[in-house]
Amino acid sequence: MAVVVVLYNSESLIPGLVESLDEGLAGLSWHLVVVDNASTDGGPDLLRRLAPEATVVETGCNAGYAAGINAGVAAAPPHTAVLILNPDVRLTPGCVAELLRATREPGVGIAVPRLVDAEGELILSMRREPTLRRALADAFLGASRVGQYPALGEVVTSPQAYDVETDTDWAEGSTQLVSADCWATCGPWDESFFLYSEETEFNLRARDAGFATRYVPTARAVHLEGGSGASPGLRAMMAVNRVRLFRRRNGRVRGAAYWSLVLLREVSRAAIGDRGSRPTVRALTSPRRLRDTPGPHWL
Repeated sequence: MAVVVVLYNSESLIPGLVESLDEGLAGLSWHLVVVDNASTDGGPDLLRRLAPEATVVETGCNAGYAAGINAGVAAAPPHTAVLILNPDVRLTPGCVAELLRATREPGVGIAVPRLVDAEGELILSMRREPTLRRALADAFLGASRVGQYPALGEVVTSPQAYDVETDTDWAEGSTQLVSADCWATCGPWDESFFLYSEETEFNLRARDAGFATRYVPTARAVHLEGGSGASPGLRAMMAVNRVRLFRRRNGRVRGAAYWSLVLLREVSRAAIGDRGSRPTVRALTSPRRLRDTPGPHWL
């Protein structure tokens, strides 16, 4: 198994990640590949000291998360599956064996675990495919309120849904096991998404090709979630990439309607004093930010 981790100024997270790998991957043959996207801290050197057997790839630039994953897989020795991990993930004992079991079932190409945060609280990691109806419900009623209704909510918000093994349209990308067959059929991750929506695009592309994403509650991991979502710039990037992906999959007319709904949601938030929405509104009204720029593995 190729274990691929992408670093960007992640030095403080490396010891905990490395410490969790042996138990999380117990009983499996694996090789760690770490890709550093031009960190300015001592992360790569620390990794070499803690895991001298690992392959370390230094890209020399920050080309984004998908580009890092692709570079890691390209540098990995022969493997039957790829485990993609954020550096702030901590695997629990036996986690990956359960994910691997799921990917060996017919029609399953990707497996994801039950995630909890640093306090042990469930992370709502399962997602439904973005639709105009779901964007409309989100804009007027809020994601947390409509998530328990499959036709209306993109985020699966019912805690009971996370107690059973099930297929999901896509899942958050911090911890994903991808079978070699799925990777070979679908190809690398789309590098035109610098950050955010790359896992959505890959999971939906895999589903289109006949590979389900399976949520496995018996596989458990901790995602420390280092607060990246609090950054207004990253929040704006997330919204823009959601619009770009929807437009690419659904065409310009429906894409324009989806853009309107996402913009309405952010404008309404800005109007009630959410300062974090203001950069998002500016990004959503920027033709340059919304333009699709084909890059490596753009599909």
